[in-house]
Amino acid sequence: MAIGLGIIILTFVGLVLLGVVVYLVYIFNGLVRLKNNIKKSWSNINVLLKQRSDELPKLINSVKGYMKYEKNVLNQITKARTQFLNAKTMSQKAEADNMISGALKSLFAVAENYPKLKANENFMQLQGRISGLENELADRREFYNDSVNTYNIRIQSFPDMFVARLMKLQEKEMFKVEEKDKKDVEVKF
Repeated sequence: MAIGLGIIILTFVGLVLLGVVVYLVYIFNGLVRLKNNIKKSWSNINVLLKQRSDELPKLINSVKGYMKYEKNVLNQITKARTQFLNAKTMSQKAEADNMISGALKSLFAVAENYPKLKANENFMQLQGRISGLENELADRREFYNDSVNTYNIRIQSFPDMFVARLMKLQEKEMFKVEEKDKKDVEVKF
């Protein structure tokens, strides 16, 4: 009878240990998935930033002839694009992205002063394309921040935090917009 009871206890302990191991593997895989979702969402942002950067020279060329006196705006866009192309880290790319967004707002606001430019088909197509990319970027930034938020919550929650510490996972920073980029662009007619 003692042998039968010992087997039952050993089986029970084995099943509990197996359950704990399966649960820890489940947590581990979930954290890996979240970490990779952050990388994927940043890569998706990068793809759109690259597309926008590739479109900017076309936009600048179509605008140059009309905006001879608005060199400052064109210089801002060119400088921001160069900064993006030279950016190595995620925060540098985010900063360059914010600069480009601000410069584009200024460009489209200044373009209001040039009726012939506004009527130019190339400019209208490029403006539509850039605006579309800006909307897609906003959606991807939101998805990135959602992924980071979910990840940060998981690595701080019990019992996931123990597995996260073993994996040496650190809190990630969300995509932020600088204060200067939140201001409205002044439109003068």
